Amino acid sequence: MGISGFWQWVVIGLIILLLFSRPGKISKLLGDLGVGLKSFRDGVKGDIKESEEDENDSKKDK
Repeated sequence: MGISGFWQWVVIGLIILLLFSRPGKISKLLGDLGVGLKSFRDGVKGDIKESEEDENDSKKDK
């Protein structure tokens, strides 16, 4: 199994043409991906900070 038929290559070519024919489309998608990754990392860091604060608060209570 593999991509060996004529029509499969035509479909792949059309998809590539649609993706790269619009200027700025790929860069906008990658920019959105970068913003999403940054917010994810900030969220994870926030969870870590919150768990450290919770541990510190529980140690102070004892």
